[in-house]
Amino acid sequence: METTKFLLDEKALPESWYNLVPDLPFGLDPPLNPATREPVGPEALAPIFPEEIIRQEVTGEPRVLIPEEVREIYSLWRPTPLFRARRLEKHLDTPAHIYYKYEGVSPTGSHKPNTAVPQAYYNREEGVRRLATETGAGQWGSSLAFACGVMGLDCTVYMVRVSYDQKPYRRIMMQTYGAEVHASPTDLTQAGRHTLDEHPDSPGSLGIAISEAVEDAVKNDDAKYSLGSVLNHVLLHQTVIGQEALRQMEMAGEYPDVVVGCVGGGSNFAGISFPFIGENLKNGRNTRILAVEPASCPTLTRGRYVYDFGDIAGTTPLMKMYTLGHSFVPAGIHAGGLRYHGDSPVVSALAHEGLIEARAYAQNETFEAGVLFAQTEGIIPAPEVAHAIKATIDLALEVRESGEEKVILFNLCGHGHFDLGAYEQYLAGNLVDLEHSEEEIERAVAGIGS
Repeated sequence: METTKFLLDEKALPESWYNLVPDLPFGLDPPLNPATREPVGPEALAPIFPEEIIRQEVTGEPRVLIPEEVREIYSLWRPTPLFRARRLEKHLDTPAHIYYKYEGVSPTGSHKPNTAVPQAYYNREEGVRRLATETGAGQWGSSLAFACGVMGLDCTVYMVRVSYDQKPYRRIMMQTYGAEVHASPTDLTQAGRHTLDEHPDSPGSLGIAISEAVEDAVKNDDAKYSLGSVLNHVLLHQTVIGQEALRQMEMAGEYPDVVVGCVGGGSNFAGISFPFIGENLKNGRNTRILAVEPASCPTLTRGRYVYDFGDIAGTTPLMKMYTLGHSFVPAGIHAGGLRYHGDSPVVSALAHEGLIEARAYAQNETFEAGVLFAQTEGIIPAPEVAHAIKATIDLALEVRESGEEKVILFNLCGHGHFDLGAYEQYLAGNLVDLEHSEEEIERAVAGIGS
């Protein structure tokens, strides 16, 4: 029997996180004070983050040690398995070898606990009693709720309204872990009230929810803010994924020609790709790196590479990134974790410098890919990762046409067990693509900075 699963022993769990930034052949543009347009230092983050998280955000160290207590909690699900998708390969009749790293085995069913646990740990160590955050589809919110539970912290989650309504079981999961969950925009914050005054039926967005969570943290002395994507410390924590995958690909006797990840803010993509990008930069590897996003929120493929706010209220420092404008509210697609107006500054810089590529797909074609994957490999994927699956299938079909033998690796960052309502709509033929028109995208991009 041919090997399908490549499993690492718990002793192989990484001892440190990998920081790509020191290996980049270019410098990153610093965050700016929006009033003065001058670079801001780490002190600007002090009102919302603990000291150690700020240190990791700006560190130039190539490796950051993982605390032993964090590694012990990681061991509940890490190392995660690497699978060879042999049945999908056979169905596609492709010479491509397809592998996927499966992060859906975590307690909350996604990759998000990889950063939620250390963030809760560092906050607890510095005396914080409560964390406030935002969530889209709920993978991040449920992960932080889980992490706060094991660390003895309270947790408040502002969940994007459209996802709050679409995914009630994610909300129940957060509440089961002990979190307080609000549909954003709310009337609890100034940012939420302002949005509701202008748009009473607002579906919400991650930009709005971030504004509410940051405002909550700043106004309450017992609380700090916790972010599930975009910033450097979050991407750093996720690199346990790619570090494990490097060893597992070695076990399989192969090395990926292409690494694929879906992109909203950038955490899952960074987790699988940054260690392989590091191999390209340090050891002369030539792996192609592909970021995949929704056509309804095409930041990397249609956005502008400029300074912008990370939230709708303009409370964050200005960050250099690909963006559709911080006031852009994406259509209410089911891949809620990808509905963000901008991207990680590091991921954006990689795209701008040509070290990664990007593609965008519409909602229905990604669900078609997700259903095919479920029917061949048995795992129902989250709508977010269905974007990466669609791209992987397209790559495998391109290989079939060319006759080349290529190795493709993607990150299956979460299962879709809480997204069956969306699959029900797709299977009934009632799922709408909900794409923005060309004019809407152009108008949003043209309005950046105005």
